[in-house]
Parts: sequence; structure tokens; C-alpha cells
Amino acid sequence: MASSNFIDYVKINCRSGAGGAGSLHFRREKHTPKGGPDGGDGGRGGHIILRGNAQLWTLLHLKYRKHVKAENGVPGEGGRRSGAQGEDVILDVPLGTIARNPDSGEQLAEITEHEQEVILLPGGRGGLGNDHFKTSTQQAPHYAQPGEPGLEEWIILELKLLADVGLVGFPNAGKSTLLSVMSAARPEIADYPFTTLVPNLGVVAYRDFKSFVVADIPGIIEGASQGKGLGLRFLRHIERNSVLLFLIPATSENIRQEYNTLLSELRAFNPELMDKGRLLAITKTDLVDDDTLTQLKKELPQKVPVVFISSVSQRGLNELKDSIWQLLTATEPV
Repeated sequence: MASSNFIDYVKINCRSGAGGAGSLHFRREKHTPKGGPDGGDGGRGGHIILRGNAQLWTLLHLKYRKHVKAENGVPGEGGRRSGAQGEDVILDVPLGTIARNPDSGEQLAEITEHEQEVILLPGGRGGLGNDHFKTSTQQAPHYAQPGEPGLEEWIILELKLLADVGLVGFPNAGKSTLLSVMSAARPEIADYPFTTLVPNLGVVAYRDFKSFVVADIPGIIEGASQGKGLGLRFLRHIERNSVLLFLIPATSENIRQEYNTLLSELRAFNPELMDKGRLLAITKTDLVDDDTLTQLKKELPQKVPVVFISSVSQRGLNELKDSIWQLLTATEPV
């Protein structure tokens, strides 16, 4: 899918509806000329609501919808007739969407389940009609409440993909190829850097009809946490993953150094990423001989589980799946 179709950040102006005014009305009928107050209540203004939709995976449908306005409530009427509520505006969003205040950065809502609904901006309450204000000492109140105004705010909607495993690596580490052989996902694959311009999701089948979701995150480069390359834009998606799968080719000059650089970029972006389960896969092992692999094992980091794989020959893929599943089901992060 073209990168222009993956939108993970939008800023929209939202305005909820104002409440309808209560009615100032007195009952006037032929046989009851002094029938007393019977003003009805105004209707509530329309809400702005976020709703989770598992069929969506991007905020593209909201990219050009800069202003969202809910209906105002209808004023009350005589005969104690209440006004109709203003129609709510429901914004369907992908699972993993967060709403933030653009000024304070405060998180206002988070959508993680299908059909989950959160009122982003409530509509104004309708005013009470004068029927509510009659008393034994004031039987003809000439007062009814106005409706409450609606709320208007700019809102940032930010998507963080929901996946069990996030693939982390420099460009051309083999992330897209691995996703294509482990799942039905078909990301673009080529022999040049930054082939992956948008995150891709794939469902990986496991033993006994189990499965887990893998996200291919666009390649990180040194300095991504400071905004270099494509990494900064997509690093937020890694925050949602339970396990981080680091991919480094067997042909790399210094595997330990590459691994430490990747860790440093993640730590600089969000130190909490260091608490996630980690697994290191040495990719493209079909391109080196056994003696080279033996030498590589001496250079590997000691504090992370390591699996040697080849997406082309499918070497080590079952072992990789087992290791991932073990991490996903572990009670404590590795």
C-alpha cells in the first residue's frame, strides 16, 4: 500500500452541540385560563464520540475532515414536551488510537477494543423548563434555564498499532521478508534501504491453532530518536508491542554494535521500552558459511536470547516462533 494511504496522525477541530433552552410556557386552554407553567426541557446537545473499528488500520478517512460539529439540542415546548437531543457525531477509528490535547499533551481517550465508545466532547445539557421551578409560593415562575453551550477543542488523534511483536532493525535487515514468509502479509521487498515506508501487520499461525500478530516497523537509523530518517515517525508503534524482535543480518560488520545502537535509539525515545521482552534474530544466515556463524556467536550480546534464521531457506523459523511464544506467555519480561 502506498505510504500516502497510511495516516497515523491527524488534528481536527471538534465541537459538541449546545443544549436546547427550556421552555417558558403557561398552559392556556378554554376552560383553564390560568393553568400554570408547563414549559418542557430542552434536549441535550450532540456528543462527539470515538468508536473502535477493527476493520480500520489507518486514520486516512479523517485526514481531510478538519472540522467536526454535532447538532444542537432542540428547545423544549409547552405541554411539558421536551426537545429532541442533538444527533451525536461518531468518529470510527482503528484500534490503538489515542486522543490527546494538542497544547498540554494530556491523553483524553484510548481505543483498544472493537465497538468501544468514548465520549470525547459531551454535548451541553438541555435547560429545564419553567414547569420545574413552580413552588407553593411561586406558582407562576417566569423563568426557564438556557441550554448549556457545547465544547470546542482541537484534538490530536494518534494511532499506535496493536501488535504482539514489533520487528526492530536497520534498513535491509530482512524485516519485510521475514513477515512475508511467516504470515500472509505481502509488504514491498527490495534490495535498497527504506523499502518499508509504512508499518505492516501480519498474523502468524502457531501450534495448536494459536497465533500472534507481528508488526514490521520502518527501519530505524542512528539518530532516529532525534528525528533522523523515518524512525521517529514510527517509533510510537513499538510502544504497543509486548515483545521486541531485533533483526540483524549475519553479514553485518559488528552485530553487537548494531544491537547496542538500536537499543540506544529505543531508550532515547522511551526508556520504558527497555522493560519489554527482547529477542535477537540473526538473519540472512544463508549468505554466510558455518565457520562464519561459529565466529559470530562469540560476538553476540549475552543478555538476550538469540536465534539464527534465514527467511529464504526458512531455517530456524520454527525455533523463532517457539521463542516468541515463550516470551509472549512469560509472566516476567526477559
